[in-house]
Amino acid sequence: MITYGALKVLAPLSRLVTTHPRRVLVATVAFLALAIAVGAPVTSRLSVDPDLDFIDPQSESNVTYDELRDAVGRGLSPGIIVLVDSGAGVRTASGAAKLRRVVAQIEADPGVGETNSALTDPRAQSPFVARDGTSSFVAVFVRAGADGEDTGLRIDKALADEPGVKVGGLAVAGPAVGDQVSEDLARAEMLAFPLLFALALVVFRGAIAALLPLFVGLLTIMTTFLGLRFFNEATSLSIFALNLAIGLGLGLAIDYSLFVLSRYREEMERDGPGRQALLRTMRTAGRTVVFSSLTVAAAMLSLLVFPQRFLYSMAISGSLTALGAGFISLTALPALLMVLGDRVDAFAPRRWRHRATPTQSGFWYRLSHAVMRRPVLVAVTTAAVLIAAGTPFTRIEFTGVDASVLPDSAQSKQVDSALRGEFPPGGTSPLQVAVTAPGSSGGELRSYAQRLAARRDVADVDPPRLVGENTWLIRVVPSAGALEKPTLDLVRAIRDGQGAEAAYPVRVAGESARFVDQRAGLANRLPLAIAVLAITTLVILFVMTGSVVLPIKALIMNVLGLSAAFGLLVFIFQDGRLEGLLDYTSQGGLEITQPLVLLAIVFGLSTDYGVFLLTRIKEARDAGASNEEAVALGIQRTGRIVTAAALLLVVAIGAFATSEIVFIKQLGVGTAAAVAIDATIVRALLVPALMKLLGERNWWAPRPLARIHARLRLGEA
Repeated sequence: MITYGALKVLAPLSRLVTTHPRRVLVATVAFLALAIAVGAPVTSRLSVDPDLDFIDPQSESNVTYDELRDAVGRGLSPGIIVLVDSGAGVRTASGAAKLRRVVAQIEADPGVGETNSALTDPRAQSPFVARDGTSSFVAVFVRAGADGEDTGLRIDKALADEPGVKVGGLAVAGPAVGDQVSEDLARAEMLAFPLLFALALVVFRGAIAALLPLFVGLLTIMTTFLGLRFFNEATSLSIFALNLAIGLGLGLAIDYSLFVLSRYREEMERDGPGRQALLRTMRTAGRTVVFSSLTVAAAMLSLLVFPQRFLYSMAISGSLTALGAGFISLTALPALLMVLGDRVDAFAPRRWRHRATPTQSGFWYRLSHAVMRRPVLVAVTTAAVLIAAGTPFTRIEFTGVDASVLPDSAQSKQVDSALRGEFPPGGTSPLQVAVTAPGSSGGELRSYAQRLAARRDVADVDPPRLVGENTWLIRVVPSAGALEKPTLDLVRAIRDGQGAEAAYPVRVAGESARFVDQRAGLANRLPLAIAVLAITTLVILFVMTGSVVLPIKALIMNVLGLSAAFGLLVFIFQDGRLEGLLDYTSQGGLEITQPLVLLAIVFGLSTDYGVFLLTRIKEARDAGASNEEAVALGIQRTGRIVTAAALLLVVAIGAFATSEIVFIKQLGVGTAAAVAIDATIVRALLVPALMKLLGERNWWAPRPLARIHARLRLGEA
């Protein structure tokens, strides 16, 4: 068992860092130099591509699209959209001349396979012409085998001097998102590090002590970057993995440093600074860090069940970060504490120096007993508040990733907004219907196309054309937007033959079909991810406590806290609240993968605080305290630490809220809200209430499991 092995390694690791601390620090500095030299360049090697990050490569829509693209020799949907403002009017002589000039420059690019515009569609109600007739767009199809990003950059450069011309589309939006992520990371670092140091001065009570978690955080981030560099050589990773590495790396480094340092200060008061105090710290707080890092890593690894690059990149980044933060907190940090001794409190005002906290008269002790005097009332009220906060999640709507996630100042976003607001829907995101039929079946397929055109949710249908051996392509323009419900229902109807049954096998590709497949694929794999998450959490918490009741109760409390956080996300981002404060424009839903990432991150972090609290409760109980007294003592000894750790982690990960990318902002706000809820409402109110109600049953386990736990001494380091 991984947990058992990790605990067995803790003893020799403790001897190493207490016997040879300077050697450990020299090795740490050498490793940091290596990680910076080899790992830091990964920031320029990861990429963003909506066609890779958020789709299932094996889905019907993606496989069909690839086959049709290869058969046609170009992209089936326009990867590049050029918006042309004609001033007096698209159909005027000057407007037509300007459009011809723009199209000529576009078609001169070697990466362009075909263009469609008002020049190729002269109808009065052409979908390429805005409703007011003053602007139009050119749909640019990238040649098969050509790089869409490079083609978009060349076209943008070629048209830079043309007034009233803007270049957008997915091929341009992808690089724009990548550039924005890099800017956001730099801004988040500049914001988070000074603020974290200022808060750490107060929380850690000294300048030297405040620098320790930042050093551990730097080591954790660079270690994760090094790991990402190696993984990226084997499989392409998404650039969004960097956001998680930095935010979670800082957050966990601060958490674990606070756990270790606070316990070391307790032990120094008993044994004085030095080896014995540090060994006792490693046996207690070190054990907590082992359980916590394994729990967070296991939670993040649950995302590996999904095939989308964005999700498995977050899984790899999150698990590397958790394991790295745990290992560094058990090696470099104890070695530093061993060398520093009582100098860890140097440069701290005398009134900030650590003093023993009264365990039976402190605020958290009194609050716990107050809660346990009315456990039913507190438990019911708290659960009701959390459930009520989560009710907005029952009406959640989902969106995809396109140019709309960019800030309003981005040219790609401006093009996307114009297409949505000024042009007929569906023109840039048609459905590609692939029909497997003999080459002689043109008449039957024309009749099928006519039946499709007769549907109320279809705006236009191109005649079927043979693009390969027994493969026909019918282009269907929906009457609604690509991700709107009528279009998604249209995809399902065509596949199922509802309203327009085909005599031959039919497949559907295109942006709308990809979203339908993405949603179905995530839903199909979600039970497995939840099972992995729940089972690993139950096992790790059983190993730590020897109880089967406490792990189940922890799962229930995590679900309540998560539901409240999800509800707040819907209330804010889907409903369009706090747009001015958070500087975003609502998309009318949440990006479809964000609840999954938030589920893994928050589940791991919530269990992290639960592990820390349960460790101190169990410690008091093992020392002879009653269940009620053990709960009060455990909460008193951890209350300030958990609250401080949560505050610092909210700052570290909450810095995501400054991102200009909407779904990264959602992740930051959601994580910060969930951590705040867990560290306050759940830990301070719900935990003591439920511990009181269950009494000694909290520690129950079936006899076979209890014997295994006792035989293997899993509860000891």
